[in-house]
Amino acid sequence: YGLFLEGARWDRAMEKLQDSRPKELFIELPPFWFCPQKNRKPNSADYRCPCYKVLSRKGTLLTTGHSTNFVLYLEMPTDQSVNKWIKAGVASFLALKH
Repeated sequence: YGLFLEGARWDRAMEKLQDSRPKELFIELPPFWFCPQKNRKPNSADYRCPCYKVLSRKGTLLTTGHSTNFVLYLEMPTDQSVNKWIKAGVASFLALKH
């Protein structure tokens, strides 16, 4: 169990998203602390990493317009272009097996 990242790695020392190391498909993410704030404005320089329940990244579309597999976006700081991570298909998962 845990939270896993595909397509990039989390640099714990710099606390930023970085390129993955060779032959490293998935890495374990550190625990996240969700702290609600009123009228919070997200940082546009952060990568909004989609988090899914399982690796397939697909699910049934509900009448609300949301997928049954999608959980939330994790805002991850990066010193590189957000488009780089979008093109690389970086995503996080709650389970590597289902």
